[in-house]
Amino acid sequence: MDGFDGVIELGDAAWAQPWGRVRPGYLDAATMGMPTLATRDAMRLAVDEWAAGEASAVGYGESVERARAAYARLVGVPRSEVAVGATTSELVGLVAASLPDGSEVLCVDGDFSSVVYPFLQHAHRGVTVRHVPLEALADAIAPTTALVAFSLIQSADGRLADAEAIADAAHANGAVTLCDTTQAVGVHPVDAAAWDLTVCHSYKWLCAPRGAAFLTASREAAERIVPLHAGWCAGEDVWGSTYGPAMALAGSARRFDTSPAWLSWVGAAAAIEHFETIDPVAAWARTTALADGLLGRLGLAPRGQAIVALEDPDGARAEALAAAGVKFARRAGRLRLGFHVWNTAADVELVGEAFAATGCLQVA
Repeated sequence: MDGFDGVIELGDAAWAQPWGRVRPGYLDAATMGMPTLATRDAMRLAVDEWAAGEASAVGYGESVERARAAYARLVGVPRSEVAVGATTSELVGLVAASLPDGSEVLCVDGDFSSVVYPFLQHAHRGVTVRHVPLEALADAIAPTTALVAFSLIQSADGRLADAEAIADAAHANGAVTLCDTTQAVGVHPVDAAAWDLTVCHSYKWLCAPRGAAFLTASREAAERIVPLHAGWCAGEDVWGSTYGPAMALAGSARRFDTSPAWLSWVGAAAAIEHFETIDPVAAWARTTALADGLLGRLGLAPRGQAIVALEDPDGARAEALAAAGVKFARRAGRLRLGFHVWNTAADVELVGEAFAATGCLQVA
């Protein structure tokens, strides 16, 4: 296979085994991960228990806590600093609503909407949003910046933020950092403690069902957030907080919890516990080698990313991929292919052959 130095095939079966058989050419983890066998089994059992009248809210709550604990370990923060929700925009919206009037927010031009739109809704109280290129983000942080919101890995094209430079610049200027790690956790090493706040939805690279998202908040940052969604799950004593007129909120980040979509968390617990067994450094090395192998096949320079974004002005390449049975996405006017740990050199070959067969192997 010209231009492909190859990922060492030894161990392919071990990487893919937890998923069973994943369809060839599934290169869309950046849109939706594939459930492991353990996740499928857990959810099937949960549905059976529900149908038999044996499910319980307490049991579902145990799944939430398993997922919370596993996620905390995975991203390197105390469990007490992790809150759960259903979507990233909901969690970012909580942060946005807690900003003081007149705050300046710095965002990346073209970042995923969930990291941007919640802040735009507060223009009526003087919150302003500046948009700058990803590569200029650290240098654009100023003493007037209240909060910097960015994705660690860009959804549209897989570019990585210079997280260390951004954190240093934010600290030097007294700005709070909010990092969306949705396109990173599960495939790239993540240290959530490096930022004041992080958000992550687990249905992509963590391969959980949709509806299980996380917020991490340092103790200092948590003090600045108003728990606007507080319900019974946000109480210090959950089962003692089911009726008014008064309640005591949890002293941990759990006070920001929203009532969980139960079955999603059954699957999320199994999924995230699996990713605890995966070395993220090895996962990143594997996936970027595959992605760079595809770029080499196409005559393009390596990018060191798990996501490959390709121009397709006339749609010919999308047609070629669809005809070959490749699962991909269209984002920001380009094709997006995402390599996860279950992928192999055979997937690179499938894409390369699809392009070659239609005469569009060379990609500008």
